[in-house]
Amino acid sequence: MNSSVSSRSYRVFSWFTLLYTLAVVLWGAYVRATGSGAGCGDHWPVCNGEVVPRTPSLQTLIEYTHRLTSGLAMVLAVVLCVWGLRAHAQGHPVRKAAGASLFFMLTEAAVGAGLVLFKMVADNPSTARAFWMAAHLINTFLLVGAMALTCWWAEGRERVVLRRQGLTGWLVAGSLVGVLVLGVSGAIAALGDTLFPASSLAEGWSQDVSPTAHVLLRLRVLHPVLAVGVGALVVFSATTVARLRPSPAVRKSARLLSVLYALQLAAGVVNLVLLAPVWMQLVHLLLADAVWVVLVRLSAAGLALGAPRADVKVKPVPSVA
Repeated sequence: MNSSVSSRSYRVFSWFTLLYTLAVVLWGAYVRATGSGAGCGDHWPVCNGEVVPRTPSLQTLIEYTHRLTSGLAMVLAVVLCVWGLRAHAQGHPVRKAAGASLFFMLTEAAVGAGLVLFKMVADNPSTARAFWMAAHLINTFLLVGAMALTCWWAEGRERVVLRRQGLTGWLVAGSLVGVLVLGVSGAIAALGDTLFPASSLAEGWSQDVSPTAHVLLRLRVLHPVLAVGVGALVVFSATTVARLRPSPAVRKSARLLSVLYALQLAAGVVNLVLLAPVWMQLVHLLLADAVWVVLVRLSAAGLALGAPRADVKVKPVPSVA
């Protein structure tokens, strides 16, 4: 096969794998939001002791479908890694990104299995479950980020350099960490919405501020505050990096990131006003994933080897008399 055709095929496949994985992530959120996490009992990888459930309930079908689609995502991650290693020379950044994608897919499966086996699903309101959810969210973002970088470098982009990046490096690091922390708070808030639904905004507020409120409810109120603060950081960082590293890729990502974050904030407000219906939770999560993917691409473009630097002044060459 022609090398250019092979590269194009791998690029298309890497994007397909990323988009399919995002769909699986959304279905996993649907499993949590509908309380279907115990649809297969505390059995894993079998479902209620059976490979194929014979008389499944609706919750069992929802959970079982998630397991099947997750299994296919694992297969795609294996192909992405093996193909990436075979199609790219030693030292190519795609090799590391594809390998990281497979690693985080394996840890994603391990965390998912742990949630089921330790019964951290359905109506379990324990603090331990909140920690598991936080770990699950962080791993999911790392998985999606690794796949986004695989797509990025499959497009022939420059590798990333981490040293001596100055303000750009700090802004990128701060934004990435900030969005991770915000994602964790969002996962905990979503869990609180699922376990302790409110019939009105007033009831939800009284739940949050009650001195006897569950820890998940007391943490839920932090998410909107973090969303505004992290949003300000992300937009400031994006616009500043676009000024410091004025490449077309950085500028495009910065504009898109600002628009997506504004949509994400608007979706959060709608989600709050509508008392977190399942469909709105999925829209909110999809936008959060989109923000993360674009932020990763912005970071890769801004820290790329050879990226133009507006903060580095070129000394003029003295004229010869």
